Order: sequence, then structure tokens, then C-alpha cells
Amino acid sequence: KSLRSFEFDANPNIDPAAVHTLAKCEWVKKDQPLCLIGDSGTGKSHLLIALGTEVAMAGYRVKYTLATKLANELVEAADEKTLSKTITRYGRVDLLCVDELGYMQLDRRGAELIFQVLTEREEKASVAIASNESFSGWTKTFTDPRLCAAIVDRLTFGGTIIETGTDSYRLAHTARQLGDRP
Repeated sequence: KSLRSFEFDANPNIDPAAVHTLAKCEWVKKDQPLCLIGDSGTGKSHLLIALGTEVAMAGYRVKYTLATKLANELVEAADEKTLSKTITRYGRVDLLCVDELGYMQLDRRGAELIFQVLTEREEKASVAIASNESFSGWTKTFTDPRLCAAIVDRLTFGGTIIETGTDSYRLAHTARQLGDRP
């Protein structure tokens, strides 16, 4: 996915100038976070991957993962006594992109381990997340309210928040296709 292939006209909630400014990577240079928040089909994952690609093309180290995959990997690493090594590995990249945060509830252990990764990166390296849930709804994903508040705090302090809205591009595209049939 690339910024060139993103249809900005399909989602008026997304400011193309703001996204193109992010593509210049200053936020990564300054170790700032990015949060893409909106309903399913509004372009969050596309933008997350496209911006991650721009950052990588600028010479930075980038890692992309799904939130549940990250939680599972950290739990397995803790069980295998390799957690410190795994957290260090996630700390070495310049930008960590975490997709689908908020889609599924994380167990307490997984949530706490993700918190450790975010804490390791705080103000040292950038994190970009895409979530279908507003920050107030993150208590469904991170069920401990204090832990949830600390995670939101780390992901928003000094960062950029882009709200992609509620209208699904995919659903509108499918509806147009069905409407074109005789």
C-alpha cells in the first residue's frame, strides 16, 4: 500500500496535507507517536502501511505487526524466558507500526507486556497505531483502567492523532459495484 494509491477524495475526514507532512518523517526523527483512529474500512491500515513504507524509504528501520500478534509474541517470549531480548528487538526499530489495536480484548498479561514495549520506546522511538476504537473505548481492549490510561497517555503525548471517521470505503465501493449491476 502506498500514499500514491490512497484515495483521499474517498474520505474527506483525512487531510492530505497532514498525511504528506507525516510522510516527510519529522515525527519519526523527533520520536513522536501517531494514532490513526476510525471505523473499519476508513483507511487506517492503508495509511499506517503507506506511512511506514515512506519512513522505510527514508532510511529508517520499520516494523509492522498486528496488536494481537505482538501480544502473543510477547507472552510466548515471557514463557520462554526471552522477553527482555524480544522487547529490546522491538526497541531497536525507529518506527513500530501496530495495526488493529482495539479489535480484540487482550488478556491482562498481553496488555501489560505491550505496555512494556511502549514504555521502552517512549520518547526514544516512534510508535504508530491504527485502531477502530476511540480512546475512551480502549478499556475494552485493555481492561485495567489504569493500564489503559497509561497506554493512551504514552501514545498521544506529543503525537499526531488522525481521525478517519466512520464511513467505510470498502462498503461504499461494494455498494457502488452492486448498484452498477443490471
